[in-house]
Amino acid sequence: MNGKAEIRTAERSEVRDGMRIDWDVPIAMDDGLVLRADVFRPLGEGRWPVILTYGPYAKGLSFQQGYPGAWDIMVAEHPDVAHGSTNKYQNWEVLDPEKWVPEGYAVVRVDSRGCGRSPGFVDHFSARETRDYYACIEWAGVQPWSDGKVGLDGISYFGMNQWQVASLKPPHLAAMCVWEGAADWYRDSTHHGGILSTFWANWYDVQVKSVQYGLGERGPRSVVTGELVCGDETLSDRELAANRCDFGDEILSHPLDDAYHAERSPQWDKIEVPLLSAANWGGQGLHPRGNFEGFLRAASKNKWLEAHGIEHWTHFYTDYGVDIQKRFFAHFLKGENNGWAARPKVQLQVRHADKFVERFENEWPIARTQWTKVYLQPNHTLAGAPPAESDTLTFDAMGDGLTFVSEPFAAETEITGPLASKLFVSSSTSDADLFLVFRVFTGDLREVVFTGAIDPHTPIGQGWLRASHRKLDPVLTQPYRPYHTHDELQPLEPGVPVELDVEIIPTSIVVPAGHRIALSVRGKDYEFAEHTGLKLPHFKNELLGCGPFLHNDPRDRPAKIFGGRTTLHFGPGQAPYLLVPVIPSAT
Repeated sequence: MNGKAEIRTAERSEVRDGMRIDWDVPIAMDDGLVLRADVFRPLGEGRWPVILTYGPYAKGLSFQQGYPGAWDIMVAEHPDVAHGSTNKYQNWEVLDPEKWVPEGYAVVRVDSRGCGRSPGFVDHFSARETRDYYACIEWAGVQPWSDGKVGLDGISYFGMNQWQVASLKPPHLAAMCVWEGAADWYRDSTHHGGILSTFWANWYDVQVKSVQYGLGERGPRSVVTGELVCGDETLSDRELAANRCDFGDEILSHPLDDAYHAERSPQWDKIEVPLLSAANWGGQGLHPRGNFEGFLRAASKNKWLEAHGIEHWTHFYTDYGVDIQKRFFAHFLKGENNGWAARPKVQLQVRHADKFVERFENEWPIARTQWTKVYLQPNHTLAGAPPAESDTLTFDAMGDGLTFVSEPFAAETEITGPLASKLFVSSSTSDADLFLVFRVFTGDLREVVFTGAIDPHTPIGQGWLRASHRKLDPVLTQPYRPYHTHDELQPLEPGVPVELDVEIIPTSIVVPAGHRIALSVRGKDYEFAEHTGLKLPHFKNELLGCGPFLHNDPRDRPAKIFGGRTTLHFGPGQAPYLLVPVIPSAT
């Protein structure tokens, strides 16, 4: 089958829109499989630094064709995205070569194994894929049009797999930009606080199976070349199924942080390449945690952090995002003395109720942070002192839970950084899932939400923990970032309270005077409203506040274990609190 595909898939080269484009260039892997890549490079003879991406979304499928809803929103609200380009070569989550080739870069797009025009077995983020990625980097580093320096760039999938391949230290890898790319396969991606995320199973059905190699005539054609996006072979459904893993079920079958997850996660001490890590405040169910952890934990001496808002796909393509990327790569791939080396390590788009304000910092978390405990009270409030007397509150373990609200703030207050909560919890069963939501309300209790990575009604912050996963790593845990081992279950004894430390993903919000903060302790995913009527074609679910990042697989949350009653305990020695990173006003 693979040999047949290689015979029918021919490399060809042409000049278009001021670029030399080599289509379907073969890249041989160590097991004999041949992947296919498109190469966009300047005209004429020369050697250029390379920016490479490797991923599953099919290099021949244009952004506009594959994701028209996202494209239309982006260019309508940010016309700079489309400006200065024919937009023929815009693809989902990778850079536009028309904005990079004129700057003296060669841009390489590789279809990952089993996707687009590359044959093979689909097994996302596996060691096999990482070795393929390594081979592609090394291939690009020795081509006659390459100067030997390879950079990696891309959003989400095209950012996530950078952490993994950088752990292998490819010799030609010179710099990488991880834009909204999760890192830890367990904590960031598949199990939030030990609770299964159903995102990946749904994503696989909609965004990967639709571009699997072998769809052939049943798949789309490239609007640029007219070629079949998913290979020249047309395979049966049975053959397609045999060429891919059972992704969702495989994730479900690994409920702890085991070897399966370790294979798909970075080795932080081995990542030494210069890096730019760009996070989105709103992508709480997938993207931001890895960007913050990567910046902190990678061994790279040259590393920078950027954090922004609005939709997940947007700022990578805007002038704001492209300028940051170009300055970073110009310094590390071209050796330009453009001031990047002296740039502060952290660039933040600090979130206000109606805008973002840019600010640079020298570290993360911010050194001048005033770590402030606000205590949950039995009367459903937040206060500065622990509860004076013992009490309990109980809610349905898979229900809407309880919300604790502060008094209105007397002055504008910035909260930027990681949060954490300590709770004292018992259950009527042997386990309980806790869904924590950090929220902001107006004085008259109208909630303030934002356009997140996907969802237009995203809350300020979220965290999760399965009570049986409460074991902490004593080395990696910080007061503001509990780090759970997820390597064993510690079941609850019904009715007996335990102490839980819950990580809440880093966030940023300047709370206006007169507004309130709140913490909801729930037994299920946050919902802004019962119905919104909002959907995007590449996600299955209605957008109710968490986007596609849900935790609703009954196989992971059987009612017999998780459908009881959850009790919060208050009092001396059991003082639940929320740890808030308050940033003092500039003097």
